[in-house]
Amino acid sequence: MSHKKHIAILGSTGSIGTQALEVIAAHADALEVEVLTAQNNADLLIEQARKFKPNAVVIANEEHYAHVKQSLASEDIKVYAGEKALADVVQMDTIDLVLTALVGYSGLRPTIKAIEAGKTIALANKETLVVAGDLITKLAREKGINIYPVDSEHSAIFQCIVGEFHNKIEKIVLTASGGPFRGKRREELITVTKAQALKHPNWSMGAKVTIDSASLMNKGLEVIEAKWLFGLKTEQVEVVVHPQSIIHSFVQFEDGSMKAQLGLPDMRVPIQFAMTYPDRLKSDFPRFDFTQYPSLTFEKPDTETFRNLALAFEALGKGGNMPCVLNAANEIAVAGFLKDKVGFLEMSDIVERCLAKMNYVVNPSYEDYVHTDRETRVRASEMIRSV
Repeated sequence: MSHKKHIAILGSTGSIGTQALEVIAAHADALEVEVLTAQNNADLLIEQARKFKPNAVVIANEEHYAHVKQSLASEDIKVYAGEKALADVVQMDTIDLVLTALVGYSGLRPTIKAIEAGKTIALANKETLVVAGDLITKLAREKGINIYPVDSEHSAIFQCIVGEFHNKIEKIVLTASGGPFRGKRREELITVTKAQALKHPNWSMGAKVTIDSASLMNKGLEVIEAKWLFGLKTEQVEVVVHPQSIIHSFVQFEDGSMKAQLGLPDMRVPIQFAMTYPDRLKSDFPRFDFTQYPSLTFEKPDTETFRNLALAFEALGKGGNMPCVLNAANEIAVAGFLKDKVGFLEMSDIVERCLAKMNYVVNPSYEDYVHTDRETRVRASEMIRSV
């Protein structure tokens, strides 16, 4: 690489953030940490700051500010706190790339501010495009900003179309592992516990994403994200269940040719590609051996049992603020499930009811998205209390 990239990691203490720091540590000659942020995990943020010596850190939960500030008093590191600081820090002149690895809706405002400041985005926060894909992509075009996907499926699509930008895509196929309950029927899922749902067969991820994967909502969110990332129509995005998680996604071009990106399930690969593009830096990640996988299988997703995927397609097809409703309702439903307040199947019930009851806005503004998110959360929370 011609020069070191200075990187801000929003959500450095989560699954994506910690793996991104592994990548940076392995390529210290090419990558450097400029900013680290966390929501609540102050102790890990402090540990990361002492190791990587960023210019600044942000602890979003202001209750932890004094602890972080005092712990880093001997370091030449600026310490900030609060949601506003999160949106402000991404605008620092010294940042080349912002890796948005925040969970859920919280990634929207900082991503907007980073784009407005002219920063390249490595996007691991799919909810940003789910909630406000039209707004984000328009702003990125206006500012001439590249958004590089970090999700393994979207990274696969991106890697398949590099060098093919002049060729039209006929469709893309996102692969899904099927999660821990693949093949189960609805009656078998009534008594599912959060411990069972948190045991993903292939990937190591945070709790929220893991639950979304078990319910297939994660794939639904990825469908919406793909539509905006690659400028596609809803009917150009398909989902196929691929339990081995070796083929990360396919692209089919107008001549019928297909490209796929393969590899072992390891999020460090797409993280590194997004941070170092257009270069591919050498890594010591485990290599795939075809002889260890004599059979790669594919099947249709069961959208009757796992209704979230169908609800995501429905929200995308309707457009407007409906994907925002979908996301907000799901975040509240997942939080309720993780607190044992709702059952596994009841999560999709809450999402469906919110989609039916919330006011439809055809061409939402940023303020409309904020209002929709807030009101949907209130309504979904009321549904959980009434269960």
